[in-house]
Order: sequence, then C-alpha cells, then structure tokens
Amino acid sequence: MELAWWHWAVGGVVLILAELALPAFVLVWFGLGALVMTAVLLVAPGLGITAQLAIWLAVSLALTGFWFKVFKPGSHKTRIGMSDAEVVGEVGVLTHDVARFIRGEVRFQKPLVGADVWPCIADEEIKAGERVKVLEVEGSLLKVGRS
Repeated sequence: MELAWWHWAVGGVVLILAELALPAFVLVWFGLGALVMTAVLLVAPGLGITAQLAIWLAVSLALTGFWFKVFKPGSHKTRIGMSDAEVVGEVGVLTHDVARFIRGEVRFQKPLVGADVWPCIADEEIKAGERVKVLEVEGSLLKVGRS
C-alpha cells in the first residue's frame, strides 16, 4: 500500500481534531507529525511506507517530548499526594493584613507548591509586613501565626 501526501494531510487534521474530544494534548503532536510528513512527501514523493512511518513517528515523538520537556516542565507539580509537612513551618511575610474573619496574603522567599504568594487566615490580627509562620493547611488556605 502506498500512502500519498493527502493521506497524511487528512490523517493529521483528523488527529488534531480528535484532540478536541480527548484533551490529553498528545494527539495534536502526532497530527502535526502527519502534517510534517505531508510536506516531506510533497518534496520527496518517492519515499517508501517504512520511511514514511519512521519519519512520522520520529517527528511526532520529538514534538511530544519537546512539549513536555520545554514548554510544560512544571506540570507534574501538584498538591495531590504531597504532605502538609512540606509547607507547615515555612516562614513568609504578610502582604495584606489578616485577622480572624479577614483573609490575608503571605509571600514566601521561595515558591511553595508552585506559588510564592498564598491566601491565608489567622486566629489573631497580624499587620502587613510582619513575618508569619505556616501553622497548618486548610484546603487552599494557609493558616498562619506570628513567627
């Protein structure tokens, strides 16, 4: 069976459109690999099926790897499975006042779980600019106290 350039073009578009139904952001790279294969076949129409498949696979895997290594390096960082012990005890500086029923905001020198500014709560009134220590994690809020 011989694959023409338009087979690769149709396959590439189908894979890219399939990404809309399966939002894993992987199929799009195989679709783009097929579109690259379309361009290759327009330049070198005599390539055999084995060479076509090898080039398509190599380009697709290279694009996929490039995406996950360069453009999406921090995507694996998530709160799921992380213990609160990694955050509790860290010291930061309040950027907004915090009180018993008023949310504040605390900034850390190094990012905690991907962010250097976090919303916080406290059992006492603490003014902006004071150093605070994380006492516990309550959902997406940090409970802080004076350091």
